[in-house]
Amino acid sequence: MAGVARVLVDAALPQLDRLLDYRIPDSLEGVEPGVRVSVPLRSAKRMATAFVIEVAADADFPGPLSEVAAVVSSIPVLRPEVWRLARAVADRAAGSANDVLRLAVPPRQVRVEKAWLARGPVDPPVVVAPSLDGHPGLAEAIDAGERVALRVQPGVTEVQGVGVSRWALTLAQAAAHTLASGRTAILVAPDHRDQDQLERALAALVPAESLLRWDSRQPNADRYRALLVAGDRAAVIVGNRSAVYAPAEDLGLLAVWNDGDPLLGEPLAPYVHARDAALVRHEQQGGALVLAGHTRSTETQRLVEIGWLRELGPAKRIRMRVIPTADGPGEEALMAQARIPSVAWREARAGLEKGPVLVQVSRPGYAPGLRCADCGEAARCKRCTGPLRQRAAGAPPTCTWCGTPDRTWACPNCRSRKLRTSGAGSARTADELGRAFPGTRVIVSDGERPLLDVDDRPALVIATRGAEPFAPHGYRAVLLLDGERMLARESLRVAEDCLRWWSDAAALAADDAGIVLVGVGGALGHALAGWNQPDFARSEYAGRRELRFPPAVRMATVQGAPDAVEEALAQLPASAEVLGTTLTAGRARAILRFDYRDGAEIAESVHAEVIRQATRRRKPIPGTPPRGRQPLPLRARFDDPEPFEE
Repeated sequence: MAGVARVLVDAALPQLDRLLDYRIPDSLEGVEPGVRVSVPLRSAKRMATAFVIEVAADADFPGPLSEVAAVVSSIPVLRPEVWRLARAVADRAAGSANDVLRLAVPPRQVRVEKAWLARGPVDPPVVVAPSLDGHPGLAEAIDAGERVALRVQPGVTEVQGVGVSRWALTLAQAAAHTLASGRTAILVAPDHRDQDQLERALAALVPAESLLRWDSRQPNADRYRALLVAGDRAAVIVGNRSAVYAPAEDLGLLAVWNDGDPLLGEPLAPYVHARDAALVRHEQQGGALVLAGHTRSTETQRLVEIGWLRELGPAKRIRMRVIPTADGPGEEALMAQARIPSVAWREARAGLEKGPVLVQVSRPGYAPGLRCADCGEAARCKRCTGPLRQRAAGAPPTCTWCGTPDRTWACPNCRSRKLRTSGAGSARTADELGRAFPGTRVIVSDGERPLLDVDDRPALVIATRGAEPFAPHGYRAVLLLDGERMLARESLRVAEDCLRWWSDAAALAADDAGIVLVGVGGALGHALAGWNQPDFARSEYAGRRELRFPPAVRMATVQGAPDAVEEALAQLPASAEVLGTTLTAGRARAILRFDYRDGAEIAESVHAEVIRQATRRRKPIPGTPPRGRQPLPLRARFDDPEPFEE
């Protein structure tokens, strides 16, 4: 007997989230950890793909074993460090390792594999470690494998004549320093704009063959090629949230930019945030861990306060010239209540004499909201009751939920057919500012018309939050509008989200530019004006700790069939606090609260109940197709960012 292969079958069923033993036939070669194989599933009477996790001499299963049918690929695409990480983060979130591995290992590409196997020897490139004088102690922290909460300088700079954000240059220098020592650096960023900045900065510091991109927008072939290269030699890997699972046998640096951005939260089960996966990977594999940003999330602040992260800042602190209009005295404060107060007009006029001016707004479109002009009733869609909006001047009202236009709208309250706009989106703001500054270019960047860059010529750039284009020498003025509207969102994280949006937009300004925060004062306005975002994170975390809200504690939501949720709650350890259970459309949802030290025990209990409920025979859930795939009777989400929202 050639041995036993312990494999993880690629299946979505929770009950298959374990290693299964298969006998390796004497005639079959190439069965080793990390390769894909084909194995029979006797219960399903079909063949399935699996990853070989271990090869042993003897089986753990006492009965007769089925045989491995074939080796799908001889390349070990599942590296040991990636498997350990996937298993650990899945266990922490009461999820399945297969769900994590779908993020870590892209689908097989035969042509890419053939080209890879036919490659010749590759000499490691020579990389010169750049200076990190702008952040004293950062190079030493990387070499020592420390954990750092990094404050970066706002603004823009140049690398070999190419404009980049200062934060991107700092992380690129840290990555090049790591690569020069022969180790891999992984840089995780929320979206393609941030990745583009990192790639621009890295292009001047590391060879092109050592720079790997890793994100979901890539074709599968490119991503699979990056997987093979990353598993073969040291490199700098730049990507979105899934890049935290990239293979790296000798990991020297794992950096996460802007960890408070919700785009770093995985929307699919087991919903593990990239920051949490990075924390687990650092514990397992070592290397330096850097959480960086213009602002600081409350999760990072907690790690700083318990001593797990060390604070590190720049050698020279650049203070931005921020003007909160809500803090003006007397008559000036009253005038500041306008959407674009006089001080914002003055800064915009002065800025347009030198270059582009950024205007950040809260919503896209022309009129984000519509109301009856006579009685004020909110205009809603006849089909789905969603709110109506106007995409452009003169356009018919359109539902924001289902997209259905309504040309015959009439108020259900007073039967009036007259509408008035409520709020102003990017298109309406562009129209208004275009009339106020005749002859000036007006550029709109939002979800429908995203732009990565603008040039240095004078222009009014109207952008929704998160869609601000990059100006190579910085904006000459930045107007942050609709602050009160942004703060009106009901969320535990609305304050830190707003501070992050405003800080990231302000950081695109030139060093001498004026930044006007309209209509917001108090602690938020002072934090931005003084560029003291960590102080705000400290006070925000203190409030969460007093109320026992995340991240001072952990929370989880358990939902599914009412009887399944009830049985799961009955099996929980005594350390789990059940805040309540709601019932909606035949599905129950319970919220759990617990301390960090109890997380592993509670996750194990919930995961065991998910598997038990999945193996029980149940009647179809009302409202689902009789022969369609039935939803799992029980699902769990740990560290839900909005646990109190359905």
